[in-house]
Amino acid sequence: QFFDGYGYHGRSFEQTYRCYPASFIEKPQIENGDKIIMPPSALDRLASLHIDYPMLFELRNANTERVSHCGVLEFIAEEGMIYMPYWMMENLFLQEGDIVTVKNVTLPKGKYVKLQPHTKDFLDISNPKAILETTLRNFSCLTTGDSIMVAYNNKKYYIDIVETKPSNAISIIETDCEVDFAPPLDYKEPERTGPSRPSKAPAEVPEAEAEVEPKFNPFTGGARRLDGKPLKQQPPPSSSSGSSDKQANVTNGGSKSGAAPSSQTSTRQSQGKLVFGSNANRAPEKQKEPVKEEAQKKEEPKFQPFSGKKYSLRG
Repeated sequence: QFFDGYGYHGRSFEQTYRCYPASFIEKPQIENGDKIIMPPSALDRLASLHIDYPMLFELRNANTERVSHCGVLEFIAEEGMIYMPYWMMENLFLQEGDIVTVKNVTLPKGKYVKLQPHTKDFLDISNPKAILETTLRNFSCLTTGDSIMVAYNNKKYYIDIVETKPSNAISIIETDCEVDFAPPLDYKEPERTGPSRPSKAPAEVPEAEAEVEPKFNPFTGGARRLDGKPLKQQPPPSSSSGSSDKQANVTNGGSKSGAAPSSQTSTRQSQGKLVFGSNANRAPEKQKEPVKEEAQKKEEPKFQPFSGKKYSLRG
């Protein structure tokens, strides 16, 4: 089961292994972190070297030149094999049984990291900061360009490592690290509805149309008597309507806006008896009309009861 033998040499650890996901071993907990499971021969070699603790490793896919970093959980894997989280295999573009190079490294302590969730659902969690802090306790290091997985409430959230300082790969063990969030990948900024000229144009058009349309003039029909008799009173001559127009123009300061009301007033005076909302020049005409009606009533003969001839029943 050995893969190409294990001829360790030099003062550093570097070896190639075939990688498999955590589903091949009864260790599902490694999916919630960045630690791998290595064979016992790797522990023997690492123990003979003067390396820094905690043990950190560089994982490299020679076919795609993808690089990531991780820690180690246990040394119980079969010789020539390692087990790693499936999300880490996705970052390295590795399939089951592909070859990966493992090399021990020393990483600086992180000072700053910028994260970007894939979906805005992660921000809907009641306390995403606390969930992230709990998840990162299972991590040893972070690498710029990786996408880590955060499991919460039976759901998996993927988060990109956008930036790390002071280097592209940092250690997050026992260090105070500033965390910043970028907008989620599926986040869309709301469209700002500012004041625009087209919105005002439709409002001005109806006003212009309303001025052109003729207004409703009440009580402008012909006058008729209830008893069916013809009208004795004739409408005022056109000269009076013209004079009223002039008076309306004078009262309105001679402006063009008073022309329309004056013409409407003349039609009202010539056709109907009742005019509502009229100007001051209509008041004298209203007072004259009742006087004429009273005179007309006086001229008409009144009904007088018992004014017929007398007859005797005896003959």
